[in-house]
Amino acid sequence: MDFFISNAYAQAGGGSAGSLLGFLPLLLMLVVFYFLMIKPQQKRMKEHTAMVGALKKGDEVVTNGGLGGTVTKVGDSYMLMRVADNVEVSVQKSAVAALLPTGTLKDL
Repeated sequence: MDFFISNAYAQAGGGSAGSLLGFLPLLLMLVVFYFLMIKPQQKRMKEHTAMVGALKKGDEVVTNGGLGGTVTKVGDSYMLMRVADNVEVSVQKSAVAALLPTGTLKDL
């Protein structure tokens, strides 16, 4: 009866090269994602932390909300910022967006 149906024999193992090639695009996307998104964000965070840590009295800053002023007192997590004559505002140090060159606010 072997002449009606051909015999099916087991083939040799395929190896793991095919499964590794399937993961290669995923690994490549993760590497690209790291260098284009994660690494620059970590660099910006490090620069912002250094800037906030170096704030001192007399620095001119702009907050995330767009409020500009001169730092009058610096605490651990808050600072006082003079925004007009006899007007001081308490602001979180982490809310500082940019450190301005001295004299910038007088020009505005």
